[in-house]
Amino acid sequence: MQSARVPLLDMRAFHGDTRDAFVSDLGHAFERYGFVSVLGHRIDDALTAPVYAATRDFFALPDAVKRRYVVPGSGGARGYTAFRVETAKDQSDPDLKEFWHVGREIAVPTAALLPNLWPSEVPAFKPAALALWDALAELGRELLSALALYLQLPERWFDAAIDHGNSILRPLHYPPLAPGVTGVRSAAHEDINLITLLIGSGEPGLEIALRDGSWLPVETRTGQVVVNVGDMLQRLTNHVLVSTTHRVINPPAPWSERSRYSISFFLHPNPEFVIRSLPSCVSEHNPDRYAEAICADDYLKQRLREIGLL
Repeated sequence: MQSARVPLLDMRAFHGDTRDAFVSDLGHAFERYGFVSVLGHRIDDALTAPVYAATRDFFALPDAVKRRYVVPGSGGARGYTAFRVETAKDQSDPDLKEFWHVGREIAVPTAALLPNLWPSEVPAFKPAALALWDALAELGRELLSALALYLQLPERWFDAAIDHGNSILRPLHYPPLAPGVTGVRSAAHEDINLITLLIGSGEPGLEIALRDGSWLPVETRTGQVVVNVGDMLQRLTNHVLVSTTHRVINPPAPWSERSRYSISFFLHPNPEFVIRSLPSCVSEHNPDRYAEAICADDYLKQRLREIGLL
């Protein structure tokens, strides 16, 4: 498997004359790896650079200031989650990271959709984060449209399932590694949501588990967006599309000696969306694995309890 690598696709193909090939390549990549990298999108430096700048400014604040933005009882759904709080399912050591969550801007908060919180010390954070949230949400919608076609659904099938979803932008900070530290930057886990979009950082560390038990490094080149299947989409497709275990390992020097900043977007369905195996994904050779359906918000809360955020 040494020659294996996550496929790289060009979004412009989906909007051009080779959209059928793009749909097929995307679906097959998610069936085999659960991961793909895309270019030809509209996520450029004008959108990402301001968020990285605001992220660095916020995480450089004193811990006492940052902790004022923790929202108790929210499971980290909005605002700040401190260093070494999130622990991957079935892991003993907390992850070596801290992060901030930005959700959909809403007029009327609900139990599932909470209001955003913004750090007053970094006024540029809000406009930069919301602009990137909108752009990644649209890219995610386009990718789901391609997947809908692959799954023998109408192209815009997912639109009504995500139009008020609890999607999250996560600016994230991995501090320099202290000598003798226990744990890793992000222990082996699967994502909860439909799909995740990760802005390429150009730094090493991200790896995915292959079916033979080995780990495959994933290049996160600047200008590319890495996209992976989450557990909700795996369940919806009755495991036709694979939610692959992945991790961010502690890198060697010089990367271990400096901070790493990352930006992920977790695309979620609407809170009331019912996750039920799609008929096109159930067959004699792939029987339905799930006797009961579950709504997205219940599934999310269940998983947040498993990773120690609720």
